[in-house]
Amino acid sequence: MLIKKASDIKGSDITDYHTYLERRQFLRGASTSILAAGVAGIVSGLFVPGAPAHAGAKLEGVRKSPLSTDEVLKPYEDVTHYNNFYEFGTDKSSPAKLAKDFRIKPWSVVVEGEVNQPATYHLEDLLSPFTLEERIYRLRCVEGWSMVIPWVGVPLGEVIKRFEPTSKAKYVAFTTLYDPEQLPGQRRAVLQWPYVEGLRMDEALHPLTLLAVGLYGAALPNQNGAPLRLVVPWKYGFKSVKSIVKIRFVEEPPMTTWMAAAPQEYGFYANVNPDVSHPRWSQARERRLGEFSKRKTLLFNGYADQVAHLYAGMDLQKDF
Repeated sequence: MLIKKASDIKGSDITDYHTYLERRQFLRGASTSILAAGVAGIVSGLFVPGAPAHAGAKLEGVRKSPLSTDEVLKPYEDVTHYNNFYEFGTDKSSPAKLAKDFRIKPWSVVVEGEVNQPATYHLEDLLSPFTLEERIYRLRCVEGWSMVIPWVGVPLGEVIKRFEPTSKAKYVAFTTLYDPEQLPGQRRAVLQWPYVEGLRMDEALHPLTLLAVGLYGAALPNQNGAPLRLVVPWKYGFKSVKSIVKIRFVEEPPMTTWMAAAPQEYGFYANVNPDVSHPRWSQARERRLGEFSKRKTLLFNGYADQVAHLYAGMDLQKDF
């Protein structure tokens, strides 16, 4: 059984994290460790307006989640310097280099479509009723590499409830910021901008689905999708849209960015399935970032016990 209570994991057992903390103390004054504008301050697990929060700044009042894996965390430097974020460039080192001046305050999210409470929410208002949780999740990328990351955020399903979706809301579409001035990757037509992703409503409401605002107990760095990103641990990483500015509730499956770019390669569901190969490579094995040997890819990224029932009766070779 891969799922274990996070409270059972002692901080002293995670060597990479303490190495990271020592490094952060040394680099605390470096400009590259600070978000240009910051986000709303976080006190006792609640968002409040006012004080800026910097990348690496501790988030207070975060509770441990029982939904965490007990696998070994990857180092902070790997998690924050090997990223897919095409808005800043297609090279995995580009986001960390180009995102340091990305402005994330003020930040608001438009909620629209089939809901009774459509509105434009400031970030602190969107999340203020909820207590932050730390969840240690595996992240699997379609290129064949994976990480284990301690995300901090709130369950998406709890946030959705406050919008009061109507009976017509069958899917949820998420849109990232479109701002070529700040996001140099959007000046190139490598994808259709802005980036759009989507979930079926039952996927969005599942307890594992997270709206993340931090990692390693600290505010999200820009290159990791600050100030607000999606984390869906049983799906490939490209499903976890970053820097969200719109959430739209719709009746039909939204056209997602990678489906539009290469429908023969990327389907709507993007569930981790080792038996469905990408047209250009196998998905049967993966390499944990920083490790030499590959390991067997697990169905639903190892979360089959929690999510397989969502796809009962579906052809997972066809609905990929």
